[in-house]
Amino acid sequence: MFTIKPINSSAASATGPTQRGIFAYGNLGSSTYFNMSNLISDSGVVSTDVTGVGTGRITLAAASYGVDKAIFGYGFNNTGSAGVSMTNLVSNSGVVSSDVTGVGTARRFLAAASYGGDKAIFGYGVVYPNNVSLTNLVSNSGVVATDTSGVGRIRQGLAAAGYGGSDGVTDKAIFAFGLSTAVGYDNISNLVSTSGVVASDTTGVGTGRNSLGAASYGGDKAIFGYGAGGPSPRLNMTNKVSNSGVVASDTSGVGTVRRELSCVAFGGDKAIFGSGLNLSGGHMTNLVSNSGVVASDVTNVGTGRHNYAGAGFST
Repeated sequence: MFTIKPINSSAASATGPTQRGIFAYGNLGSSTYFNMSNLISDSGVVSTDVTGVGTGRITLAAASYGVDKAIFGYGFNNTGSAGVSMTNLVSNSGVVSSDVTGVGTARRFLAAASYGGDKAIFGYGVVYPNNVSLTNLVSNSGVVATDTSGVGRIRQGLAAAGYGGSDGVTDKAIFAFGLSTAVGYDNISNLVSTSGVVASDTTGVGTGRNSLGAASYGGDKAIFGYGAGGPSPRLNMTNKVSNSGVVASDTSGVGTVRRELSCVAFGGDKAIFGSGLNLSGGHMTNLVSNSGVVASDVTNVGTGRHNYAGAGFST
């Protein structure tokens, strides 16, 4: 049974899965890079825009850490071609901090996930024009470590999520899909152990694609969804991941086809896919039940955007 703490509980005492989430940063069109955020309630309701903090940027990544907090990191802010390595911490009440000087190689189009119950990992991406497979571990106090030599196929535009564990707190992670130098749209995966060690490539399952979202659901499983690749520049199919890290074949899509979106765990055992880049220009979300069923579109408030990131916070 989940143990629920107030959202202002300290990292040392926080237990149980994250209850709330946050989407932040991203762009709308080609010129405006946002630093605004939108909080997600424990019932999956997305709030109106919150005034931005830190450097506006796109193609960054985010994950939970410290059990009840989150971190946004890396990305591209239209200054130079390599990207940035700065991070922004999010408190257990959803407050985004100012920029923290970056550690590790500046890059964009990477992914991040929680692992080990209270830590996080950033991985892969592109240091323009080259894809990379290096990773950076994040401690349970939000400190980013220097680069770790990459394992697996170099790629960008992939997604990552936590899985496994107990009581809704995931202890392993999985990186999957992406756009690789070797084969183009890819569907391979790489598991991450409870100590943050990335495993070699696992043979791909499902439609190869990039610019998709992923999050944990059901307390110990994960789901990847939407993106671009294979038969279409915009997709709405999903792939579930078991509590042992096995990726399932494609599930027929629900909701608006789109790419460049994010997905966040909330409510202890559910998830939500955000809007992203779609043909209608609408701003919608799709809730994921604790059994992995994706619901139809829900119209949302706030500024619709793409190339943003999201993570869970608060227990």
